[in-house]
Parts: sequence; C-alpha cells; structure tokens
Amino acid sequence: MRLPPYLFLFATHPNAASICSTCTVTKVTTTSAMFLSHLRVFSFLIILFSTCRTVNATALTTAISANERLCFYADVDKAGEKIGFYFAVQSGGSFDIDFEVKDPNSKVLLDGNRERQGDYVLTANTVGEYSFCFENDMSTLTEKLVDFDIMVESEPRREAPAKPGQVAEQTSALEESIFRLNGMLQAIRRTQKQFHTRENRGFSIVKSTSSRIFWYAVLESLGVIGMAVFQVYVLQTFFTKTGRRYKV
Repeated sequence: MRLPPYLFLFATHPNAASICSTCTVTKVTTTSAMFLSHLRVFSFLIILFSTCRTVNATALTTAISANERLCFYADVDKAGEKIGFYFAVQSGGSFDIDFEVKDPNSKVLLDGNRERQGDYVLTANTVGEYSFCFENDMSTLTEKLVDFDIMVESEPRREAPAKPGQVAEQTSALEESIFRLNGMLQAIRRTQKQFHTRENRGFSIVKSTSSRIFWYAVLESLGVIGMAVFQVYVLQTFFTKTGRRYKV
C-alpha cells in the first residue's frame, strides 16, 4: 500500500513518536476547548430561555364613532400576572376619550374621563377575562382614532441551584443583565409610542389647519368675485336707458 507523501515523510521522521504524541495532546486540547466553548454557549441559551418573559400582547388601532362604546377583552390564566395597558388618541376632536378597565367580577380597576393617553401596569389578582372599554360620548359628530396595546405577561424566575458557587453567581449576574436589557427595551418602546402619538397628532392638526385655510381661501375668492360682479352691475345701471333714476 503506497502512503501519501505527507504520511510517508511523517513515518520516516526520526522523532515521529514524539511528534505523534504532541499532535494527540494538541488535538485533545483543541477538542476540549471546543467542547467547553459549546457548553458555555448552550448554558447561556438555557439561562436566556429560562429568564425570558411569557408575553401575550395585542396592539391595535381602532376608530370609535360618536356616542359609541367599544370594549376589548384579555384572558389571565393565573393570579399574579402583570397586565400592561397603553392607549393614545391619535386624531379626532380634542384628542380625548373616556376609558374603563374591569376585572372578571365587574369591579372597576381603572377609569378616566377625557384622557388623551395613558400607560398603566396592573397586577391581576383574579383569574378570568378582563375588559378594556373606550367610550366616545363627548362627541356628537367627530370620530376618534385610538391606538392601544394590551399585554398580559408573567416573569418566571429560575430556581436557585442547590449548591451555590461561582456558576450560580455568574448565572445571577447574567439574569440581572438580561432583565436590565428588557427594562431598557420597554422604555425605548414606550418612547417610540409617545413619538408616534405626537407625530399623528401633529399631522392631524396640520391636516385640519390646511383644510380650514383651503375653504377660507375658496370663500374669500368667491366673495371677491361676487363683489366684482356686483360692482360691474351697479356701474352698468348708471349708463343704461332703463336706469333713469341713476342716469348721469
């Protein structure tokens, strides 16, 4: 059997045994390092998934007509879960709306009149269906466009290990970092919502002002044209035979 050139040179080398042992040690060391690296990545993923929040969210934009009451519902599976409720009136009237939040026992948890926006976090002490209602009874003709977000979330914590040590300390630090990042992301999300609301309100105000200016210009133009026609008619009556009373 003919050996390849690199195997032939390796077999004929005088220090082949020592080289072989070195290669074996290097190979084993490299394999161990790769195994530890993969183990760390796998441990990080386990910690990440164990500390993730379970979130059920509903983000909608709806139009509420004048004198209309519109309700939405969210289910809570177990007591102690957090309910996040956010809303903002994007357009219509004075950008205000009435709202009401009730628990499964029809107990009012939150309510407000003529509110422009709100951001609340509740603790669900009762399992069941929670209602979130909007009412546009202060307007007789104006339709309101409301952007709202309902989140039902739980925060499962990983149980502490039986033998605390360096791994537990690293895990705890990693958990705290993940929760801090989650808090920062939530803050960024709320800031984006506020800017989105301001943008929509500004656009609505500009659109309304532009419409008013347009119709004012149209009425002003019609008034000028009507006045010109009336003046021409009056001047014509001075020089007609039928208008003897005003004849010069």
